[in-house]
Amino acid sequence: MATSTPLRPAFKMVPAFDPASHTFYFRSGKDRFRFLRRTLAGNMAARQPLRVLCLAGFRQSERGFREKTGALRKALRGRAELVCLSGPHPVPDAAGPEGSGPDSGTCPPEEQPRGWWFSEEADVFNALEEPTACRGLEQALGTVAQALDELGPFDGFLGFSQGAALAALVCALGEAGDLRFPLPRFIILISGFCPRGLGLKEPVMQSPLSLPSLHVFGDTDRVIPSQESMRLASLFPGAITLTHSGGHFVPAAAPQRQAYLKFLDQFAE
Repeated sequence: MATSTPLRPAFKMVPAFDPASHTFYFRSGKDRFRFLRRTLAGNMAARQPLRVLCLAGFRQSERGFREKTGALRKALRGRAELVCLSGPHPVPDAAGPEGSGPDSGTCPPEEQPRGWWFSEEADVFNALEEPTACRGLEQALGTVAQALDELGPFDGFLGFSQGAALAALVCALGEAGDLRFPLPRFIILISGFCPRGLGLKEPVMQSPLSLPSLHVFGDTDRVIPSQESMRLASLFPGAITLTHSGGHFVPAAAPQRQAYLKFLDQFAE
């Protein structure tokens, strides 16, 4: 009976990589066959998500803000890494309308309702009235500066409500030359408003902010009416606005997801 002889390649194929051209080859004797070409550094950069510092609203805890941005975090998976930061000041449970949670004295620090600054001597904040004080603002700015220094660098900022007002102020101070606040590449402001009564810092909010921006707000927001968010958007030449039919929250339904991704894609490397 005839026996079959296993087929053997006529020559040995040896993979090789040419670092000068970032090209993979199969080599055989004097012949060389190009197999795959790719720019390794470019592919590595493309896999790196954008890093975004996210500033919570008034009376939101760090954990609560992470939960409220959970749908957005899922929508941006692979595109952006959201690093959440809440304010430095504990807030009594009844001090404002933006967040909710247990009394700050009975829960872990990451669950404590917090704020960035207060508009009265008491621990309260109202975005729509001229404040009698801006108590705690310097400490809030210091908290953001520390996060930028210790957790950065960041590609962009995202702010919600009072956090959006603070993010805009931080960028204005950065443009005015404050070295604590290097300018990000972009900013996303959700239910934002122009901060009132900032004393000596108020003039910096009068100049246009030359920063790509996306402004998101709800038509039925009763905490921060849409005209307040539109006023803040007017400070950013070329601002992109995205409205939704809801109220005071971080939207992440399909239409908003597409808008976030389209905005962020222009900064992907």
